[in-house]
Amino acid sequence: MTRPKTRTDIRTVAFDADDTLWHHQNLFEETQEKFRALLRPYHPDAWINENLHDTEMRNLRHFGYGVKGFMLSMVETAIQLTEGRIQGSEIQKILDLGKDMLERPVELMPGVAQVLATLAQQFELMVITKGDLFDQETKLARSGLGAHFSTIEVVSEKNAATYAAILKRHSIGPAHFLMVGNSLKSDIEPVLQIGGRAVHIPYELQWSHDQVEGMSANTHDYFEITALSELPGLLKKIDDKP
Repeated sequence: MTRPKTRTDIRTVAFDADDTLWHHQNLFEETQEKFRALLRPYHPDAWINENLHDTEMRNLRHFGYGVKGFMLSMVETAIQLTEGRIQGSEIQKILDLGKDMLERPVELMPGVAQVLATLAQQFELMVITKGDLFDQETKLARSGLGAHFSTIEVVSEKNAATYAAILKRHSIGPAHFLMVGNSLKSDIEPVLQIGGRAVHIPYELQWSHDQVEGMSANTHDYFEITALSELPGLLKKIDDKP
């Protein structure tokens, strides 16, 4: 379908998936609380949190992002913090926590289907998300949102080089591209670095790995809104600017 060219010349709008299209971080927070409860006979909560975080960061280069890597990091942390004394039945509980995360129903952000249907009339829509390929493809299928997107990109990391490669592969100029997401580190900074535009929608729960300080929103290239439902109005305002 040929879409009208906007005055600002934004032609492609891409979305992060987790905590932008649907809730996700809340599952990690809920699971981490159950993990702490399992290890409380051995250590206080703060020490469990610190060690799990450190293990996750070390393991990113091995497992990447997503539930499966988180589950393996919980197992490794439990073995280390108990000095190998953790029981097989407790390891099974950790594996079950991970499986429960993978099987949870997809909880969409309010109004997301309506927003995508509206924007699809004017822009090419993409998903650019990081994580486990099978998990992300499965969640997208269960979400019922897939038909709105012309392209789905699941990547191991979201940095300037990743975005530049995606845009080159799909023949999209950075000046015609806008990214929408909840992570300043993954969705906003790298897109601005390659000359694109970005819209930040903060999520109520923020993974510490995604936090960035000192960015100033609502400039020519970088905007911040509080909910996905505000996006069509924002794009119209951008379009109406001379």
